[in-house]
Amino acid sequence: MLKQRIVQWQYGFAIAAVIANVSIAITGSIVRVTGSGLGCTEWPNCLPGSMVPVEHPELAMFHQWIEFGNRMLSGVVGIIGGFCFLAAWLSRPHRRRVLWLSAAMLGGVVVQAILGGITVRTGLLWWTVAIHMVVSPVLAWFAVMLVRSLRESDAPPRPRTHPWVPRLLVAQTVVLFGLLIAGTMVTGAGPHAGDKDVARLGLPVSTLAHVHAAFMYTFLALLLAVGYLLWRGPAPRDVWTRYFVVLGVVLAQGTLGFVQYFIGVPGVLVVLHVFGAMLVTVATAALWAWSRERPATVEATEHEQFATASL
Repeated sequence: MLKQRIVQWQYGFAIAAVIANVSIAITGSIVRVTGSGLGCTEWPNCLPGSMVPVEHPELAMFHQWIEFGNRMLSGVVGIIGGFCFLAAWLSRPHRRRVLWLSAAMLGGVVVQAILGGITVRTGLLWWTVAIHMVVSPVLAWFAVMLVRSLRESDAPPRPRTHPWVPRLLVAQTVVLFGLLIAGTMVTGAGPHAGDKDVARLGLPVSTLAHVHAAFMYTFLALLLAVGYLLWRGPAPRDVWTRYFVVLGVVLAQGTLGFVQYFIGVPGVLVVLHVFGAMLVTVATAALWAWSRERPATVEATEHEQFATASL
């Protein structure tokens, strides 16, 4: 009975980790567009001598609570990461892949906390904010891998599709990382600094936006190539489903990006665009994970049965 509960908890914690890492990226973008990045001027305290927001003649409570709320959500992400690792450790027999991915959930939050402190103490330097943001999609990717790993063994992966699909997905993932980096640079040069007095990246926003778009076009071209190979087969139904999810969110994200560019980057669209970036990352990670399989073991089969029964 205890083993069944641990398996169910593991799966639930893994899904929660995906949701939490997407959510923390969204709240981080809200901090930026509301100019609340220095609402809390200290770290780990919010203000000198106070862990929580307090009345201050130069800092609006609104900005303090926006930044403090983001910090509190970071704590929730850390707790979920801790539960992921604890459940993996308590599960018997230990599975190395699950342990490593669970440790990444917990360790990544520690890295995020350190980067958050550096970001505040350096006055929101654009490149520290960029690094701080990029960690979230990386952790979301690991969380998707953790969800998938609970339904399979630790054996070497083998493709479930055309042999070239995994290779194209590797290239697509590299392009996705470049797309995210270019996006943080656009934000670093744009109007949403997180505070009105923060120095911006001294490059033309329009040039950076075109670079960002070039990565998007490349990503879409690779995605269409993957679709062609899936059409040639073999392609299980669950892989097709995840492919069309990626295609849909990429097209929506690209459309949103063009709208932002032409109407002047309103704050609400920035938040939606960050949300879209996280959805693209999660969807791409799912396509990557489900396009491969690892021969099932008895333990992995039990994980899948119990996890499915708990949904």
